[in-house]
Amino acid sequence: MKRRQLLRELEQHGCRLLRPGAKHDIYWNPITGRRQPVPRHTEVDEHLARHIRRHLIGEQ
Repeated sequence: MKRRQLLRELEQHGCRLLRPGAKHDIYWNPITGRRQPVPRHTEVDEHLARHIRRHLIGEQ
């Protein structure tokens, strides 16, 4: 999955960039209060993308 697509999905669900990093950016969901690192690679493995979505927005 492309990183841009994942970030677009996260931002549509209210997630915000908490802080940028060299290898990972930290995204935060103010509704749930959860934080999750997102790698800065252009491609994100589908399993990792599913984990990030589940953790931040509760997607099943």
